[in-house]
Amino acid sequence: MEQRQHHHFHKELIIAIGLASVAGMTIVATVLYACILCRHSRRAHDSKNIRSSSDTARVALVPMLNKFNSMKTNKKGLVAMMEYNTLETATGKFNESNLLGAGGFGCVYKASFEGGLVAAIKRFGHRGQECEKEFENELDLLGSIRHLNIVSLLGFCIHEENRFIVYELMENGSLEAQLHGPSHGSALSWHIRMKIALDTARGLEYLHEHCNPPVIHRDLKSSNILLDSDFNAKISDFGLAVTSGNHSKGSLKLSGTLGYVAPEYLLDGKLTEKSDVYAFGVVLLELLLGRRPVEKTAQSQCQSIVTWAMPQLTDRSKLPNIIDPMIKNTMDLKHLYQVAAVAVLCVQPEPSYRPLITDVLHSLIPLVPMELGGTLRISPESPCATRKQSPC
Repeated sequence: MEQRQHHHFHKELIIAIGLASVAGMTIVATVLYACILCRHSRRAHDSKNIRSSSDTARVALVPMLNKFNSMKTNKKGLVAMMEYNTLETATGKFNESNLLGAGGFGCVYKASFEGGLVAAIKRFGHRGQECEKEFENELDLLGSIRHLNIVSLLGFCIHEENRFIVYELMENGSLEAQLHGPSHGSALSWHIRMKIALDTARGLEYLHEHCNPPVIHRDLKSSNILLDSDFNAKISDFGLAVTSGNHSKGSLKLSGTLGYVAPEYLLDGKLTEKSDVYAFGVVLLELLLGRRPVEKTAQSQCQSIVTWAMPQLTDRSKLPNIIDPMIKNTMDLKHLYQVAAVAVLCVQPEPSYRPLITDVLHSLIPLVPMELGGTLRISPESPCATRKQSPC
């Protein structure tokens, strides 16, 4: 009898141990699963935090879009087609007081939507097929491009013969307006200028190296580089952009802006990514010298910044004397010589002598302070330590 009880007890003990093991494994599995979920959630949260500002603008637009039944998703992707009445209300019927700028393409207006979203609306001019082509081109490209240094597309509108594109608003306007407007570049310190150059190079590198097929902007210039409230630079205006390999010599109408157009494209119609590199070099010279890409001489003739500056850029004794007075004597001369050397390479007449934009990018990173997106460390005692009101 005692032996039977002992056997029964032994059996119950084995069952109890088995159940305890199963329970323990279940608890461990539950904890592991919870950890995996937590890690996945954290990664998702981190990925949201590092998305481009375009996401923020799009999210801000969602509540407003949901209010209007007329809003719908376009076949081009996550691009909202907006009602004309909505744009008209947001701009005060395109009132002149909301006009941000004008050019050959048309006009850009500031738009204030319900919910507090502020954006920019480009209203294309009435130029028939040419206008339609630029509108479609910009919509197609920007609808598929998302990068921190490329302006974000929020929506579009087609109303009768009018064409509109809605972008994120860039509070500090264009680089051209900052350099050549009433302030004459006074808000742009040396380090801010280098940051703008670096941001622009990053945007171009994305177009050239990470888009498939690669994109050639074809109209890079200071007026198409926009600055947000923190002077982050973004490339805009893709109306003339083309995909690499999707064109042949002579198949494209010669387009671009005088002073920025690469000589091989101007003279021979040859267009490559190196054409954008040339235009970038001209923008870099604008940042260094504070001069326009083309200026009139005393004889009422035009002279390009490249022709005027090239002999002096390579002479270290002359270079400091031609720098924009707003930033003169505010930078490390070694850094100035480096940037000038990059600019000289970018504007070489022979395309094969120009660097890839990736090489330009890596040359600029060490010249930009860490807090502005580069790798340069600045000691607090340095007279050129980066501060909001720093002259450097």
